[in-house]
Amino acid sequence: MRRRTFIAALGGLPVWSCPALAQQRPPKTPRIGIVDNAPIWDNFRQGLHKFGYIEGQNIDIEYRSSEGRQDRLAIAAKDLADGSVDIIVISGSAAARAAQQATTTIPIVMIAIGDPVAAGLVQSLARPGGNITGNTLSARK
Repeated sequence: MRRRTFIAALGGLPVWSCPALAQQRPPKTPRIGIVDNAPIWDNFRQGLHKFGYIEGQNIDIEYRSSEGRQDRLAIAAKDLADGSVDIIVISGSAAARAAQQATTTIPIVMIAIGDPVAAGLVQSLARPGGNITGNTLSARK
């Protein structure tokens, strides 16, 4: 009789009361996609490091090369978009356009774009719209 009482008591315990039974998921490592690994990205990586993000430790960076050819930017951007990166960071209007055509859901961050409004990349600097944002060299208000 004691055995049945014990089993009945165990069956009545809520599962969440046993922390050993709960499985902890490891935190997801953010993945950044970069088209063309140029010297400009050294500064970007240094900036990430200042905020505690270290490539290969707590952040992953995926690089795709266009091999210096404008016609290959679209292939590189599409490859990143299809590869489950969390964000795509680009430099240059042509790379931004390629990334914009590759995805409408993955955030795209432009670095040092001349005039993204004139290039047709964003609606306005105040409200870029879509999945593109970043900084500009433009004096437009």
